[in-house]
Amino acid sequence: MKTPKPLLIFSALGALATASASLAAAVDTSAWKCSACPFEKGSSGSVDAGVGTVSDRSAKFTDMSGLDKGGYLVLGGSARFRDEGGLWGKLTASELGLDTRSLTGQIGREGLFTASLAYDNLPRHFADGAATPYLGNGGGVLTLPAGYPQDTTAAMPLAGTLQPLKLGYDRSRLQGGLSWIGSERWTVRVNARRDERDGTRPGAGAFFATTAQLAVPVDHVTNQLEVSASYVGRPVQATLSYHLSSFSNGQAALRFANPFVPVVAGASTGQLAGAPDNEFHQVAASLGYQLNPAFRASADFAVGRMTQNAAYLPLTLTPGLAASLPALPAASLDGRADTFNGAVRLSYVTPIAGLRLNASYARDVRDSDNVTQTFPSVATDMFVGLQPVTNTPLSFFQDRVKVIADYRASSSLKASAGVEYDTRERSYSEVVTTRETTVWGRVAGQARDDLSLSLKLSRSNRGRTDYGVSTWNSAPQNPLLRKFNLAKRDRVAGAARADWTASETLSIGVGIEGSQDDYTDSVIGLTDGRSLSLAADVAYAFSEATQLRAYGQAEAVQTHQVGSQLYGSPDWTGRVRDRYTVFGVGARHMAMDDKLELGADLTVSRSRSRTLVDTGAATPPFPAATTSLDRLKLSATYQLKDNLSLMGSFWHERYDAADWQLDGVQPDTVPYVLAFGQQAPKYRVNVLQVSVRYSY
Repeated sequence: MKTPKPLLIFSALGALATASASLAAAVDTSAWKCSACPFEKGSSGSVDAGVGTVSDRSAKFTDMSGLDKGGYLVLGGSARFRDEGGLWGKLTASELGLDTRSLTGQIGREGLFTASLAYDNLPRHFADGAATPYLGNGGGVLTLPAGYPQDTTAAMPLAGTLQPLKLGYDRSRLQGGLSWIGSERWTVRVNARRDERDGTRPGAGAFFATTAQLAVPVDHVTNQLEVSASYVGRPVQATLSYHLSSFSNGQAALRFANPFVPVVAGASTGQLAGAPDNEFHQVAASLGYQLNPAFRASADFAVGRMTQNAAYLPLTLTPGLAASLPALPAASLDGRADTFNGAVRLSYVTPIAGLRLNASYARDVRDSDNVTQTFPSVATDMFVGLQPVTNTPLSFFQDRVKVIADYRASSSLKASAGVEYDTRERSYSEVVTTRETTVWGRVAGQARDDLSLSLKLSRSNRGRTDYGVSTWNSAPQNPLLRKFNLAKRDRVAGAARADWTASETLSIGVGIEGSQDDYTDSVIGLTDGRSLSLAADVAYAFSEATQLRAYGQAEAVQTHQVGSQLYGSPDWTGRVRDRYTVFGVGARHMAMDDKLELGADLTVSRSRSRTLVDTGAATPPFPAATTSLDRLKLSATYQLKDNLSLMGSFWHERYDAADWQLDGVQPDTVPYVLAFGQQAPKYRVNVLQVSVRYSY
């Protein structure tokens, strides 16, 4: 006799209820803890403490990681609490023993307010082995010791004057916020952030045909403030906000001594301008309205103003030139640019089952109404230019229109198609207007229960008004030249993806993506570009305790350009071929009755870039620039007790780069270039770390 399915289900539920009642009577649940409850009351947290060591020093490895040679302290953790009245708090700290330390705190009451305060630091390191004879690095004036200037680097007393130079800076960020719920529908937010950067970065200064690499000081402070009020209701949602950003530079300029014998008498000191102080103010609003269940409209608008009024620096520090130059047209730029960003979006669920239409229009405007000023020109602090230079304020208007149709034919098939139109108008540009139209389509679906496929194709065409020749800011370029961002362009792109669930334990995914750009009207300049990318990933579960995953990707990018040495017809060609490959594999294993978790991750990546130039002469090619990275990470976590874990990790990383622009170039290698002498990075670093985690 076959039991009907509904009767079988009700019988099972009844048996389960009877068994549950018996268990409830026999089992004491007072110590049970809900691990999935959204609002866990009381306090809890964890503390991580331990030590680590780094085997070697490398600026590239330390950059943004904070891991430098020697020992360091492992310290971090988290704490949280919540009381019966809805008051809650959370504190998180990580990497307190490193330069990448961060600390975040939050406190609030459910349905009333949330306050937060956070601090983090990020180190930047730019070079290993850099050296310079300059004194005063990190400040605004660089001087030279006795023995300078000289005619060439070979004649300079570098052996006795070079000193190691650390190039890098620390970026620290302090931010806080307050969110207050005034009523059921209103929320007011205030957020503030302060970023500070302090240190040096690589730079260079030139006198005619001689150049010296310099440590440019970094002393930047950026303050930001945002205040907003939001309303969420039916059918209206709205937000009004104000944003302020203020940037200040503690080093407005860098003065540096000329290490070479001046070609022009008195040209012994140069000057580089830093980023000027500036401010940005913006008022923004957004509005959403649900007209009916099928039709929704929304809009965003923002109006802003950028200002910059830093004082001009002298045109030159060379006394003989300065005396012969006319006065500057003003003491400062008094620059101002007004911005506008607006967008309107419509979404409509059509009466046709599964069909949704979306349309949007957006306009971005930058209107720089600075009065143009004409300046005397000075070339590298040594010569007066033949013609004065006029500043060129940048203004542009950009309009974008998008229409997209989404159609779900069934639960296993979805299709999308769209048309996008982008037009841009620019001031003081070789091309006044560019217009680009893009048509695309995408299909995604389940070919079988275990196989999903997707395909996307697109084609775009960028046209333009007549291409002119820029004469307002410099000598005119070759009239046959077409800048790639302004030139006529045809682009075809496509992508395909397949994901196969071969079994409950094995899944495989593969994808391919490519594009082709043709600049059909460019006689001089970039003429074509192509890219192709292949990717695959695999996930396999040997058992519930052991999982393996692997991925790989390869990409090839190729560009071709044509040039002219004689300011006329094409007489040389150049081609750049870049190749990138990356492979990774990772494994996780639970052992000893799930008390021990083991992990391993291996990453291998390679890149190669070749620049091929054909001038018709028998010249050797540029050497290939290559990088290779091998990274292995091993980790283990052992549960000593319910609230105590022992953690250990080992990290090995090998990096090797070849760069013909750096390799073999010492401070005196090039006669008229005083270089830092740093080489392309190469390192092998091991990191070992042991810590304990106590939870409460």
